[in-house]
Amino acid sequence: MLRAGCRAVLSLRPPASAPRRGAGGAGAGAGAAAGEEGLKQTPLDALHRARGGRMVPFAGWTLPLHYGQGHLQSHLHTRRHCSLFDVSHMLQTLVYGRDRIRFMESLVVGDIAELKPGQGTLTLLTNEKGGITDDLIVTNTSENHLYVVSNAACADKDLAILRDRAAQLQATGSDVHLEVSDNALLALQGPSMARVLQAGLSDDLAKLSFMNSITTTVFGVPGCRVTRCGYTGEDGVEISVPAGRAVELAEQLLGVPDVWLAGLAARDSLRLEAGLCLYGNDIDETITPAEAGLMWTLGKRRRAAMDFPGAAVIMAQVKEKPRRRRVGLTSVGPAIRPHMPILGPEGRPVGTVTSGCPSPCLGKNIAMGYVEAAHSRAGTKLTVEVRKKQHPAVITKMPFVPTQYYMAK
Repeated sequence: MLRAGCRAVLSLRPPASAPRRGAGGAGAGAGAAAGEEGLKQTPLDALHRARGGRMVPFAGWTLPLHYGQGHLQSHLHTRRHCSLFDVSHMLQTLVYGRDRIRFMESLVVGDIAELKPGQGTLTLLTNEKGGITDDLIVTNTSENHLYVVSNAACADKDLAILRDRAAQLQATGSDVHLEVSDNALLALQGPSMARVLQAGLSDDLAKLSFMNSITTTVFGVPGCRVTRCGYTGEDGVEISVPAGRAVELAEQLLGVPDVWLAGLAARDSLRLEAGLCLYGNDIDETITPAEAGLMWTLGKRRRAAMDFPGAAVIMAQVKEKPRRRRVGLTSVGPAIRPHMPILGPEGRPVGTVTSGCPSPCLGKNIAMGYVEAAHSRAGTKLTVEVRKKQHPAVITKMPFVPTQYYMAK
């Protein structure tokens, strides 16, 4: 996610059934229609098929893996120009009431109270053992509510946690209530995004910084929430659009030659180049923020107060140093894939790969995984076991490709 995001478990080979990132459940994703085998469809399903999308089961939905131009060209086009991703399967929740900040901070590690109107943050939903239940983007909107975007794989459990906590607070007289949005969600990502989108906005995009949000009209479609964020490492936006007008907006954007549709395959390789975590692979309920290198999501006030789930475990790890750490890896030769063993200099297992693919931009293999802390320093030479053969790999700082997040001057 981290995206600030999807954030999804993805096999680049079309799966026979929905991967475990599957969500389903009431309220998960945009105005879902039932498709083949009971899978849900986004409002753009017919558009994907008409434009040659190779549709696969994913997280309880049918979504495009790639289009006619293929994964490699789609990935490179996003880095050089601009691509449109359909991420309508993600859960969008609105939190209302005067106690909405207290409600949210009782569940996540971030300092939600410090967010200015229109400002958002990536934060973590944690459990009492310090594990990461999900990674979320929470925005303090200018319309007096919180806008929360969750991973599709976690939609059911997230919604249950949110509803249970809201009910607990309501029972003690607190003012908080939830609304699940049925909007579609479109991500426009790439260096030409601002030029493309500005043509359909009266607002000045140059004033909208990374992780900030506005509600506006986009190419004639009113009531859209535009958030400057994404899951590619490029400058980009995610547009929450009324489901009934999502196709109209998508077609307006695709009318610009610079904009291509992109699918799950490109989204996965782009996020890995950017060093962004994938929920279910790189982070899960057994991994803490300290182990994942995500302590930057904890605000100073929240660390001091230790009033979030799992605080005692997480802060103890910070003091004592975690025994394992999330790292980046690069190699040449056979591609590195999830679950492959990482071996130390003596051939002893010291970790496991959690994500990996050949990098279209770098021309070598990139991967993410967890290793014993003693082997986590950048430049450390290790090996990865690929099909029972050991291949050299080097611990490498992330992101692998420099990110291009936009900050207004």
